[in-house]
Amino acid sequence: MQFFDQIGGLLQTAVELGLISSITVLALFLSYSMLNICDLSTDGCFTFGAAVGAVVAISGHPYLSILAAMGAGALSGLVTAILQTKMGINSLLSGIIVNTGLFSIIMVVMGERPLLNMNFTDTVFTKMKELLKDTFLGQYHKIIVALIAVILVVVFLSVFLRTKLGLAIRATGNNPDMVKSSSINPAFTTIVGLCISGSFTALSGCLLAQYQKSVSSDLGSGRVTIALASLLIGGIFLMKQSRITGRAIFSVVGALIFQMVYTVALRFNMPAYMLKLVSAVIVIIAISAPYLKKKFPEFKRSFLHGRYLSKLRTENDTGDKKDA
Repeated sequence: MQFFDQIGGLLQTAVELGLISSITVLALFLSYSMLNICDLSTDGCFTFGAAVGAVVAISGHPYLSILAAMGAGALSGLVTAILQTKMGINSLLSGIIVNTGLFSIIMVVMGERPLLNMNFTDTVFTKMKELLKDTFLGQYHKIIVALIAVILVVVFLSVFLRTKLGLAIRATGNNPDMVKSSSINPAFTTIVGLCISGSFTALSGCLLAQYQKSVSSDLGSGRVTIALASLLIGGIFLMKQSRITGRAIFSVVGALIFQMVYTVALRFNMPAYMLKLVSAVIVIIAISAPYLKKKFPEFKRSFLHGRYLSKLRTENDTGDKKDA
């Protein structure tokens, strides 16, 4: 019975963390899948949102911390977009520059301390716990908060990406030259898209900080790898799914699956420093799986043909020995 309780606790934790992480995946879904931009400022933006949200929550405003974090993330996305669209800097390099610069800003926000403790701070999770006190949902208050945030983000993306501006953002990612010829400013759509993406990334960081009651200066380390892996894992299940809502939901599913793998790795007492290798392996598998699946019939034919030639050669050698 105790074993099943432990498994249930691990699964609940994995779902909670997976839902929080999925908001970053949805941010990458907008920037990477829709705008066709790999935003490498994700790690810094995630920590920036967590730091800003933690400082505001510690000052006694847990709900305002969410808005403050999203505003900080939008500002990060704005700077990244301006570097790309107005200063002619490559998108990958823009993300790296912003990510590097954010480290110093994060330290300033955190009062030059590498860690902020929130053990005695009211958060959106403690508020929900108080709200659901004495109900059967009380033990699931963390999942409920994370699920509400995910649902709101998915609904927003589903509605926004069908608006005129949303369609312009999607068109910018598909064919920027066509967008220019259609009198749509691709710089503007890129800026809007990256600002929204940055706000979602920062929201995810803020929720994680309040979830674990602390924020460190390296909280977002490797976050872009985790989000990309989750996005690609979700893409495996898409098949011919083209609706925005379906694609967004499967991105969330990818985040949950990735977190489950993480949980299993931790369950087997894998050292913390090995988890980044696990992330890298999952990314490799997720990226290469469609290619290997496509190449498998060709590999199978080559393998069987090689075995056939080897068998034929062996039979010929046997026959030559008998004749001799």
